[in-house]
Amino acid sequence: MVRRYYDLPSLTALAVFEASARHLSFKLAASELNVTPGAVSRQIRAIEEEIGVPLFVRLGSGVMLTSAGEDLYAVLASGFSKASEVVRTVKRGDRSKNVTVACSDAFASMWLIPRMPGFWTRYPDIAVDHLISDNSRDYRRAEVELRIRYGSGFWPDESTESLFNDIIYPVCGPEFAQVHRDATAESLSELPLLHVNWVDPEWPDWDEVLRRAGVPHGAPRGRRFGKFFVTLQAAQADQGVAVGWHRLVRQLVKEGKLVRITDLEIPAPGGYYLTWNDNRTLSPAAELFRTWLTEISAEERAI
Repeated sequence: MVRRYYDLPSLTALAVFEASARHLSFKLAASELNVTPGAVSRQIRAIEEEIGVPLFVRLGSGVMLTSAGEDLYAVLASGFSKASEVVRTVKRGDRSKNVTVACSDAFASMWLIPRMPGFWTRYPDIAVDHLISDNSRDYRRAEVELRIRYGSGFWPDESTESLFNDIIYPVCGPEFAQVHRDATAESLSELPLLHVNWVDPEWPDWDEVLRRAGVPHGAPRGRRFGKFFVTLQAAQADQGVAVGWHRLVRQLVKEGKLVRITDLEIPAPGGYYLTWNDNRTLSPAAELFRTWLTEISAEERAI
């Protein structure tokens, strides 16, 4: 049998592994690659047998990466990203006027997009593509140069630049606030609370907010939503109380569509950061966007 030059498993198996690790789902990887979940399972089994260690822990609700799987995924994601960047550059010819920026749905709709006209006015020739997702694993896609992330500021293989911090307080609709005008921080858990099913665990939920505020509570009750923006719509419709992030809800509060309820207020445990891959040189367009975002973030911190 001819020995492979780099002594690696087949590229097909590696591509299947990378997609499975990125999604943490054989089913989603199969859908992306247009094959059956059984075919994905066979490829993963083959690569595990070839290298002699398990790469995934099979769970009832999906899969998790083992430590070996995490190591392999980090290398493959970086390598595939670089290869894709080269291919895209060759195909496009000039990447100096195009940049792809990734961020969460909440940040995009409630902070970034309303401010983008300022960038377009200054740089009308720069095309900005937005990858909007609440799953930070999507930020590893090859076309993404810049990421706006909430969290601790430490992510593997990424340079970070702090944008600003935030504060958190409860918000609801004006009529709801009037009906519950005697509510206190201690009684919040008795009200209908509106929850967001964040994919990213770094965004605190009601349980963590109340705990950080030192408010005794049981399991928070209420309705759950898949998007922060939809949660705020429910709050505006007087359906309950949402966790309000000041940088994102400030305009709605100013317009009277949302109001603060109780005196509860805590600093957000994380902050907003601009990040990019350590091993990737930013394009001229990305550098311009980075400079612009740094400038308006400084203005934001002053408010």
